[in-house]
Amino acid sequence: MRAFTLVFLLALSIISCKAKKTYDIGQIKTPQGEMLFWMYDKTANHKANFIKLAEAHYWDSLHFNRVIKDFVIQGGCPDTPEGFSDSPYLIDPEFHPDITHTYGAVGFGRDDNAKKQSAGCQIYIINNKDGVHRLDGDYMIFGQLFKGYDVLETISNLPTDETDQPLQRVNMEVHNLKLTKKELDALGYDGPIIQ
Repeated sequence: MRAFTLVFLLALSIISCKAKKTYDIGQIKTPQGEMLFWMYDKTANHKANFIKLAEAHYWDSLHFNRVIKDFVIQGGCPDTPEGFSDSPYLIDPEFHPDITHTYGAVGFGRDDNAKKQSAGCQIYIINNKDGVHRLDGDYMIFGQLFKGYDVLETISNLPTDETDQPLQRVNMEVHNLKLTKKELDALGYDGPIIQ
């Protein structure tokens, strides 16, 4: 019996050693195409929030409801005080001076609460090629686009109404992908060094 247990444990360890390491990658599918982004480990609570809601398919019936050329595309809950109050919860900020509002930065929106807590559901992506650094230290970035800049530009250029809502609905289908280094390399991944 003891020999069987030893053989079983050895086999189990060999199998687990062969398991390929995967990395969490955010995916947003829209009628205009797919956007992929990596997430910062430094913003662990925001990253975990994204993964939790993506795996629950929270965003899949929602849309980008705010599009401002050379600023942001934003969606996930209504961009109103009432919409933010319907957020699943608020997240305390995790600001880092090296995580800034560069072109393609992915963040969580918020209302004007004094603690600068993020709304758990409101995602935005910076669509200004020079970045929007006046938002640094006030709004939370948790990821960076690495594929789908053409999709970001297409959405950014859609006609909008006086409330910045696109005239054409831009549905969101949001996932957390578990990709290997080989799969990321094939997609042209250029984020933090992965092993």
